[in-house]
Amino acid sequence: MKTVLVSAVALIDPDGRVLLAQRPVGKPMAGLWEFPGGKVEAGETPEVALVRELHEELGIETWQSCLAPLTFASHSYDDFHLLMPLFACRKWNGIVRPLEGQELAWVKPKDLRSYPMPAADIPLIPILHDWL
Repeated sequence: MKTVLVSAVALIDPDGRVLLAQRPVGKPMAGLWEFPGGKVEAGETPEVALVRELHEELGIETWQSCLAPLTFASHSYDDFHLLMPLFACRKWNGIVRPLEGQELAWVKPKDLRSYPMPAADIPLIPILHDWL
């Protein structure tokens, strides 16, 4: 089974809310909510991939030094195994905007379970809730 490395981030605003993005129609798992991020390309570290993805998907700039490793997910789907480090980030420049047709929501940690998420993301919720 192929292992896919995806890097994700819990963007945390000054009110302690976490940003979730809804997967748009036409993508696998459309309609589910997830932490922003994306695939780590060849030659990238997870941090470099996140800096790139946040610029491409949300129009914001951040730096590797602002990404704090928090936890990770390791989950087998039917056709691949996902390995996903989750970073926390509280500092970025720019205004978060949905540049890829996705819906966005700033969510209080206690409300994260109200959003349907991919199976790999669900075990991250209690860790994030306890950390915040």
